[in-house]
Amino acid sequence: MRPVSLIGAASGWGAGFRETESGPPVLRELGLAERLREAGIEADWQAMIEPERRWRQAPEQPYREILRLVARHNSALAAATAAAVGKGRLPVVLGGDHSVAIGTWGGVAGALRQLRGPDAALGLIWFDAHLDSHTADTTPSMNPHGMSGAVLLGHGEPEFLAIGGRAVRPENLCYIGTRSYEADELALLKRLGVRIVFMDELRQRGVADVMTEAIVIATKGTAGFGVTIDLDGFEPEDAPGIGLKTANGLRRDEMLLALAGLGLRQDLVGVEIVEYIPEFDENWRTAHLVIDLLLALLTPDRVLPHRNRGRLVDA
Repeated sequence: MRPVSLIGAASGWGAGFRETESGPPVLRELGLAERLREAGIEADWQAMIEPERRWRQAPEQPYREILRLVARHNSALAAATAAAVGKGRLPVVLGGDHSVAIGTWGGVAGALRQLRGPDAALGLIWFDAHLDSHTADTTPSMNPHGMSGAVLLGHGEPEFLAIGGRAVRPENLCYIGTRSYEADELALLKRLGVRIVFMDELRQRGVADVMTEAIVIATKGTAGFGVTIDLDGFEPEDAPGIGLKTANGLRRDEMLLALAGLGLRQDLVGVEIVEYIPEFDENWRTAHLVIDLLLALLTPDRVLPHRNRGRLVDA
């Protein structure tokens, strides 16, 4: 198992609410790295990328200012993930709102091209209730966390495209668990030929079978693939610490089984878990879900029971 670089991406400006900023620092304080090391994973915090100091308590801003803030945050994140890949480590990014996918995968894709040549391609498996594939012309909210998928495919604001534009080819992207979206973003992805597994299909086939297909898509002709997990893709009962709760979601136990040992693959080049809001959590249930997802991913044959303790490590 490669050593893991934990990277906090404490972004809230990309969402309609700022509370996601607190997710990564809280996971660090709760002992995430220590729990991974207890399981035999060499894991350390490489970086905690926080909002610029003068903007931490700033009130609501106009879209163009938010765009600049999100772009600068993602630029720093891209540098961090590229550095981890360049050192032979596995970047594990903890968000933050899902606009951080621009920096996470823009940095990973850039590092792959640097290491393996300009034609090295990145695949991506995207677990989410939403498609996050709006542009400024189609979004009803103007929130950048709903634009990151489009950016990675090469569509969106120039400031974002400079960081993560065309990081992923359409034929190497697979969405899983989709059930809340707008017509315009769906039309873009269908036009590009992106595979979308809606929740009704997933329930018919099962997560394990869908994952088999997704890995084929993400690895066909690529130099490596990543996994991004938006916690609002889960049933709210399993992940109450999120902002956008959508019923009929992924379930904890099925996801742990589907992801088990995936991190042992040498072509897995990055992991991202986003949209955790500690203030909305219940008995740290979502925090425990995050650690269990990572333990399932990064250790062979390890699926852990639910815990209901106040900390990830004993105080």
